[in-house]
Amino acid sequence: MPHVSALPIVTPFVAATALVAIRPLARHWLDDLIAVAVAAAVIALCAVLLYRSGSQPVTYWMGGWRPSHGVTIGISLSIDPLGAGLAAFSAVLVLAALIYSLRYFDAAGGLYHALVLLFGGAMAGFCLTGDLFNLVVFFELMGTVAYALTAHRIEERAPIQGAINFAVTNSIAGYAMFIGVALLYARTGALNMAQIGAALDAHRADPLVVVAMAVLFAGFLTKAAAVPLHFWLADAHAVAPTPVCVLFSGVMIELGVYAVARLYWVMFAGPMHPHLIALRAILVAIGVTTALTGAVMCFLQRHVKRLLAFSSISHVGVFICGLGLLGHRALAGVAVYVIGHGLTKAALFLCAGVLLHRFATIDEFELHGRGRELRAVGIAFALGGVLLAGAPPFTLFAGKSLIEAAASGSGYGWLIAVFTVVSALTAGAVLRVAGRVFLGWGPASGPDPQQARAARERVDELRDAREHTPRTMVAVPVALLAAAIAVALIPGAVPAIERAAARFTDHGAYAAWVLRGAGVHWPAIAPSHVSFDDVLYGLLSSGGALALAALALFGAPLRASLPGSLRAGLATAVAGLRGLHSGHVGDYVAWWTAGASALGAVCLLALG
Repeated sequence: MPHVSALPIVTPFVAATALVAIRPLARHWLDDLIAVAVAAAVIALCAVLLYRSGSQPVTYWMGGWRPSHGVTIGISLSIDPLGAGLAAFSAVLVLAALIYSLRYFDAAGGLYHALVLLFGGAMAGFCLTGDLFNLVVFFELMGTVAYALTAHRIEERAPIQGAINFAVTNSIAGYAMFIGVALLYARTGALNMAQIGAALDAHRADPLVVVAMAVLFAGFLTKAAAVPLHFWLADAHAVAPTPVCVLFSGVMIELGVYAVARLYWVMFAGPMHPHLIALRAILVAIGVTTALTGAVMCFLQRHVKRLLAFSSISHVGVFICGLGLLGHRALAGVAVYVIGHGLTKAALFLCAGVLLHRFATIDEFELHGRGRELRAVGIAFALGGVLLAGAPPFTLFAGKSLIEAAASGSGYGWLIAVFTVVSALTAGAVLRVAGRVFLGWGPASGPDPQQARAARERVDELRDAREHTPRTMVAVPVALLAAAIAVALIPGAVPAIERAAARFTDHGAYAAWVLRGAGVHWPAIAPSHVSFDDVLYGLLSSGGALALAALALFGAPLRASLPGSLRAGLATAVAGLRGLHSGHVGDYVAWWTAGASALGAVCLLALG
């Protein structure tokens, strides 16, 4: 069984190499068949690891180089249920993207399939590795492949610009993380995360450890698109092919949050325990800033893919808030929320891809009423908005309820109001688009008409005529939404995730089974229960989303009745917020530098 551990990583890598090798001779159907079969095989392999690690975690030492007396010289895959589950989830979205691509592209060829498989293999390695250096290497591999996928339409200027912004900001983050790795290696003489954690347990949180933690967190929060490290994300999503956006928004950014959680509970939980309150406040502040900034920017968009991208940024803020509470119950809520959000957001992007396929634009106002003929897509898009609102009793609601309960128990009950506002704004924006595009509600023209030009994309790469939408392009988002609804309704699913989160946060047990091969016996965890207040909060955010969508579609007279000074002030604030997202890579690097420096300074002052 341990030898199966490496196959979710090795299999897509080997298949990607083969696709490139046979590219001159292969046909489209063969590329499709190989890629889809490999993605399905990776799902099965990850499911085996998830089942196996449910009773006892799995450690696989490459080449048989096992640790001796707690000292490692080999490279390990350290697999627990949460890591294996996230690897399986990423493989599911890779499969969904590939199936959708069967009829979406005409000229993708084996190179596209190879890149997607490489991306999937890197995500699996990222979730399963127990080595800090390899964690960063898989991060960089994901990034390199993502830059190429973003610039898939290399003959156009916008994808190149989006890929450059993505590459520059994330490469700087990668350099910062390697600095953090070097600092920890200098302090501990180890690269295995369990051994680093055991070594740091004997030290206080001195400046070297704090700086190492800060630069590692800054790097991974860049991949997660936390404010102000987020500027690359909307630019990349706006120009990347729609199936690629499924991977970016559905799972890649979530992996940045996963890495912060893994690093904290494996390596830094010991030395940072005396500073738990201060670190919690820092992470929650980052999360709230990210959630509110992303939600406001989401509601201001008319480019549907950018709207969905900013929605993802906002929900990443919710993830970081849950992580920042530094408890297993909140982490379980984040895990459930990640599943619901990833499935729902992937479905919404694929619905947007159908609109682009049919009408060659993704601008909300240019699409006014043109989606009436796409009834199934319209229903799916509206349902996605309802799910994003956190409507009970579905998966996003279950995750949000767990985070809110943990927030109330940690003295952060006010986060419930933040989550309600964020859910209402992001879901309200999606429902507004659904009403305008698929029902023809609201005005057909809007502000910032220059955005319409950016929302038009070439469609000569698409295989079918625009008057017809292939069934697979509708079936995939419908299946993803069905899964987003069903996960929380499966008996025992949410309690199983709670147990996995409790094991994930057991700092001492991780070191025991990785370094000493010890069997681990975890105490029973009482499952959480949904309260009346949880249902009320879910209904409140859902009602707020509907109200905001209606206000955006039909509230022009009400907006016109506002005092002129108030309207002018709001217009100035909106212009300023838009101006920060200039699309200029130099501005984004400046903001990254400022944000990373601020995080390091605050950590040194509060934790050193």
